[in-house]
Amino acid sequence: MCRREVQWEDNAYRPFCSERCQVIDLGAWASGDYAVSEDEESPSSLPQDNPEY
Repeated sequence: MCRREVQWEDNAYRPFCSERCQVIDLGAWASGDYAVSEDEESPSSLPQDNPEY
């Protein structure tokens, strides 16, 4: 969140720099701010009888 470089060794919050950034990120996921977009061709929209898919 803060874009600081992260000390990897001996960092209890990695990949975050601090507990604050970890909690902010978790809150963003929980509130739906982050989402994985669905491709235009989702697996359910592909023909089921064609082995190429």
